[in-house]
Amino acid sequence: MRVVCLFVALATFGYSQLPVMKGSIHSFTVEDINGDLFDFSSLKGKKVMIVNTASKCGLTPQYKKLEALYQQYKNQNFVVIGFPANNFIWQEPGTNEEIKVFCDKNYGVSFPIMAKISVKGRKQHPLYEFLTQKDKNGVKSSSVKWNFQKYLIDENGMLVDVISSRTQPDDVKITTWIKS
Repeated sequence: MRVVCLFVALATFGYSQLPVMKGSIHSFTVEDINGDLFDFSSLKGKKVMIVNTASKCGLTPQYKKLEALYQQYKNQNFVVIGFPANNFIWQEPGTNEEIKVFCDKNYGVSFPIMAKISVKGRKQHPLYEFLTQKDKNGVKSSSVKWNFQKYLIDENGMLVDVISSRTQPDDVKITTWIKS
């Protein structure tokens, strides 16, 4: 009888209408820029902005606003996490050490920066697979279109929204979300 009910529900509402189970970033562990492990479960209870970064991009000055945003809200359970990536016309060619020095010297970055990864393509990092695939994050599918695309994650580790690269880190949409 249960199988028949499930079949009727699928036929009536369509498979795509069934709720998708959401995953959480809290299950991920990644390597940070220093080669140490960073456990995303340490972010439970915090809002997170994940950003793919690059040192030689027209949008690289966003590092300054990302750092200012982090400084303004870090004591209010908010964190920015940068993921250097060389996926867009080789705009992040440096090694992890070179990226770390660049971020410190030019922008005084103190928010967590992870080791360089691929955010798209055949070698896409599992975290970015989660961020970009609805069947993994339960919210929406997206593609990483350029450097400095932003993923907003709630206190439970769930994807909330994807923000365009061109949208500045201090945009009212983002700051309103942080404060909510």
